[in-house]
Amino acid sequence: MTTWLRDETTPYDIFRFLRNPDEERHQAARVTDCGAAWLASAAAGQPGAALARWRERPGSAAVLPCGTVFDVVNVEPIFGRRMLDRLWAEGPGCGPVAVHRGRMLLFAAPGTAQRLPSLLDWEEWGEAVPRPLCHGTGDAVTVPPLAPREGDTSAPRWVVAPDTRSPWLPGPEVLLWACVRAARAVSAADVRVSIFPSADPDANVYDVSRRR
Repeated sequence: MTTWLRDETTPYDIFRFLRNPDEERHQAARVTDCGAAWLASAAAGQPGAALARWRERPGSAAVLPCGTVFDVVNVEPIFGRRMLDRLWAEGPGCGPVAVHRGRMLLFAAPGTAQRLPSLLDWEEWGEAVPRPLCHGTGDAVTVPPLAPREGDTSAPRWVVAPDTRSPWLPGPEVLLWACVRAARAVSAADVRVSIFPSADPDANVYDVSRRR
């Protein structure tokens, strides 16, 4: 698979706003007007009604159908964070990302929900990937409120909020690449390399610290 090279000399830290309670954090987690219009365009032919509801209750979540404007890849949060690390450190970045009920939701290009599981079945590292839940045509997902709820960590929230009318969305090949890279990183972390041979369990061991 192709490795993308980013132009920045300093690695981009997608999680900096989770550590620093400053204005940048609130901006990253807040949907812009253009981002809200994009989300509302998925509302089954009634984007105007969806926008009106959000204007009245900007702190409320919404349920939107998948399959036309976006698909959603639903992964466990630790593995999802590793995927985002790879996407931003070595890849093309990510689309909108949310957290809901202890899972990470990666918004993807339509068609990803159908294609990604098949690609994982063919990939040799597929068994090492925690199986994602893929939401596509016929499915619906809960999207977080337009603005973050202060102090409510259990509510759905944006990690990367949509901010344009046409956000870039990763396709199945990009997310497969991220899954494989994340799985390889976990595998490499589990390997312990030593320059010394393994100790013989039957060998005699003497305490030489007191020898004169």
